[in-house]
Amino acid sequence: MSTNSPLTAPRPIELLSPARDVETAIEAINHGADAVYIGGPQFGARQEAANSLSALRPLVDYAHFFGARVYVTLNTILYDSELAEARDIACSLAEMGVDALLVQDAAFLSMDLPPIALHASTQMDNRDADKVRRLGAEGFSTVVLARELGIPEIRAIHEACPAMRLEAFVHGALCVSLSGRCYASQHCFSRSANRGACAQFCRLPFDLITDDGRKLFDQKHLLSLRDMNRSAYLEQMMDAGVSSFKIEGRLKDTAYVKNITAWYRRLIDAILERREDYCRASAGVSEVTFEPRPEKSFNRGFTDYFFPAEHMANISTPKNIGESVGEVRLIKSRSILVSGHVRFSAGDGLCYFTSDGRLEGFRVNRAEGMELFPYRMPLALRPHTRLFRNHDAAFTAALAVPTATRTLSLDMTLLSAPDGYLLKGRDERGRSAEVRIDFPYQAARTPQEANIRSQLSKLGGTGYRAGIISIADGTGFIPSSLLSTARRGLVDALRAIDMKPERTAPVRRGDVSFPSRVDYSANVSNKEAAAYYRAHGAATVEPAWEVKEPGDAPIMTCRYCVRRELGICLKQKDSPRDPLALRLADGRRFPLRFDCRRCYMKVYAAQ
Repeated sequence: MSTNSPLTAPRPIELLSPARDVETAIEAINHGADAVYIGGPQFGARQEAANSLSALRPLVDYAHFFGARVYVTLNTILYDSELAEARDIACSLAEMGVDALLVQDAAFLSMDLPPIALHASTQMDNRDADKVRRLGAEGFSTVVLARELGIPEIRAIHEACPAMRLEAFVHGALCVSLSGRCYASQHCFSRSANRGACAQFCRLPFDLITDDGRKLFDQKHLLSLRDMNRSAYLEQMMDAGVSSFKIEGRLKDTAYVKNITAWYRRLIDAILERREDYCRASAGVSEVTFEPRPEKSFNRGFTDYFFPAEHMANISTPKNIGESVGEVRLIKSRSILVSGHVRFSAGDGLCYFTSDGRLEGFRVNRAEGMELFPYRMPLALRPHTRLFRNHDAAFTAALAVPTATRTLSLDMTLLSAPDGYLLKGRDERGRSAEVRIDFPYQAARTPQEANIRSQLSKLGGTGYRAGIISIADGTGFIPSSLLSTARRGLVDALRAIDMKPERTAPVRRGDVSFPSRVDYSANVSNKEAAAYYRAHGAATVEPAWEVKEPGDAPIMTCRYCVRRELGICLKQKDSPRDPLALRLADGRRFPLRFDCRRCYMKVYAAQ
């Protein structure tokens, strides 16, 4: 059931796509994104996805033409020496028209910034209504919710904080730890996840051992989660209060962003078409030339992640496994017969799990129906083995060329005027303009309507498509060249109209207070953030892990639980009670502690 009253305005629903660069961001918009999030020149939580200020300017203009928005990530924690540069970048982004800054460092709340919206990054570990309520009081206009929340928890936050705009992840890679509270990379490799340099400790293979050294699992990827796919729950999430659906992936390639954006655009539009209480957050229609299929893009297998997924990890591999394409029926000397109805192509990459759980793969050199001729015959492959395709050559080729156009509808009216004509236009965002055609009336020898419509409809490459074209009665002959000139002039006039979204300064209220002790998990790494917490009630502010490593503190706090994943949950009657630890191949041990009452697992520093 919708939480919106029929008498209230429809709630805008946003599809938010990632972009590692401007080219990818533009493709995301073309394929249906209502907004994109992208790194600036510094201080984004993906160091390898930085973009210069000059590169971002044309993106902002392109997005705003469709009413789409651009959010820039400044969501690392900052050191004292970086505060001035971070403020300068934030001011430059605001000046160029960026719609919001995605941040986690409290220093931004003390900075003197121009009017620009602030979004609370998921790195701030936004898991409950009290935290979201406080973020609203601090001036945040949008909160990116923790990935671990289920639908009832999202609904409870929305009901407690109905004015706050909630953003939730729906697709992509998952962090096993609570976001912003993973210190494993910093502890083990001196690479801070909160500084954008995560070394992906969670994707490594571990032994699972008992306190006395007994090995339960040998070199399995016990912390490596599958990729999120909540496409079956979009309407439930809307009704729970989600306004922005976020796709993870600022390090993904353009083909990934095209495919996943087009997939969610289609699903969301189908809901909006039959629900009057929701509306789209931007304008335009995207026409794509391919059939979007999420399983064809990089994935480690899918999980809906507490919606209410039972199995969340892929302990056999952290690599891309792709889509299931059938089962081995027969192995010949130079070929493999596969059961099923999938169409294969030369160049396809296939993979499979061996009898001992290893992921292996091979390339298809030639395909004749369901008979595949590998470049090299896979020695470990056996009949009845399930096959996956992690590289679809035909699909990849289809996405390597331009695959979408996005256009706004433009209605035009041709009217008679003294000594000529007037061409008026109004697009679906409400921009309107008119141009004059200086050409005295001449009687036409043949009907002109078809030619006039044809000339005015030639809008390719302008961002517009022809909507309703009205032609005044009695219109005479007009040369096609003049109609074309008028059409181009009208488009130029419309595109010159600046329709940036309204900008307001964050509204900060005084009812913000913190406990007397703020611990290391607040990730305070500079004097401005520390002063902010002290100004709002904190007597003691501990430094971030990156500044001073705390004592006996977990390097990971996870709602995901190894015991539950492996079927040995302590809530089950016959599960082994031995203390457990993870062990890397180099011998380092990481003890596990389980908070079964709240259903959390903590990973502690190596011993």
